[in-house]
Amino acid sequence: MDKPRFRLRCSITKLIFFWIAILLTILIFFHRTPSSNPNRRVLPSLPAWENVVVQSAKPLANSTTGQSVLVTGAAGFVGTHVALALKKRGDGVVGIDNFNKYYDPTLKRRRADLLRRNGIFVLEADINDSEKLAKLFRSVKFTHVVHLAAQAGVRYALRNPASYVHSNIAGFVNLLEACKTANPQPSIIWASSSSVYGLNSKVPFSETHRTDQPASLYAATKKAGEEIAHAYNHIYGLSITGLRFFTVYGPWGRPDMMYYSFTRDMLRGKPIVVFEGPGHKSVARDFTYVDDVVKGLLAAVDTAEKSTGSGGKVERPAQLRVFNLGNTSPVPVNEVVGLLERLLGVKAKKVVVPMPRNGDVLFTHANVSLARRELGYVPTTDLKTGLRKFVDWYLDYYSESNWKSAW
Repeated sequence: MDKPRFRLRCSITKLIFFWIAILLTILIFFHRTPSSNPNRRVLPSLPAWENVVVQSAKPLANSTTGQSVLVTGAAGFVGTHVALALKKRGDGVVGIDNFNKYYDPTLKRRRADLLRRNGIFVLEADINDSEKLAKLFRSVKFTHVVHLAAQAGVRYALRNPASYVHSNIAGFVNLLEACKTANPQPSIIWASSSSVYGLNSKVPFSETHRTDQPASLYAATKKAGEEIAHAYNHIYGLSITGLRFFTVYGPWGRPDMMYYSFTRDMLRGKPIVVFEGPGHKSVARDFTYVDDVVKGLLAAVDTAEKSTGSGGKVERPAQLRVFNLGNTSPVPVNEVVGLLERLLGVKAKKVVVPMPRNGDVLFTHANVSLARRELGYVPTTDLKTGLRKFVDWYLDYYSESNWKSAW
């Protein structure tokens, strides 16, 4: 054999082995070395994850119901208040939330921290993740599911319509699929919306009024949710209660809501845009304080009958209900601005413009006689009192220590 060629082959072989050894060393190093980023979220192993869920779902010793409740959208505005109220009375509570970026996720993380401090575990996952939901339902036999996860907002649909189909339709179906196969099947209470009344002109809005004229994609997906609920109730015996919320407001609210954004911009000295209808008609909303909504929702939980299916098959007809949860007193937007001016001690710089055709409606007004009769629902918080509580929370939350992130 030619010696130079033999040496060349040996050199190449040694070089290959050398680089393989280097690569293996690098891989081992990165595998064993913890991340230098202190904010890196380390997920627990499956057994640990299951244990945390099981512990969070256990009713407390003082529970009068013995219920275990899954709250979807738990790090959201209403979800946080509902989860805390359930836990306070002794129910076992597990949350799930995907912490999306529709608005600043920092606020959602703060809410989740509040839940954690109160013994409520929030699983970071999307309700479209069938595998995660299956593991969740295998870990805990939930008695109830409070479904609040959704893509909210009317105007955002003009920019990202697919997100509404993903969350409000596909996500809801995925959750119902998990519920139908659970044994026993849980009772379901979910958030519809006053938006389903759309272009209905009869007031106050009643559950018997037509809801086939949605004014926005958001409203259309919520209406679709009500029809989907009917189908799963009929086919699989799921006990389902839909709640049509009317403009919920209060502490820990959503930054995209009018009262929240007005507060922010007024304190910054920025102008606020106020819509008006044809003929200079005032836009009005049936503002409902979050604590009143929570009381109504808990009453729906407590009066929900058990589902009647087993293994995905219906045994007998199951309960199917829809309720309005509102305050019954529409308030013009100009009056809201006046209340905020007095509470904040600043004069609003109003820019009045015609209401665009973006899905908003001129007014909402709830008839809650059915909820009063069936749930004992009686809203007690007037707008002035509720806004004062919101402003107190807002000024505390966005205090000097949070100045950079908030202002």
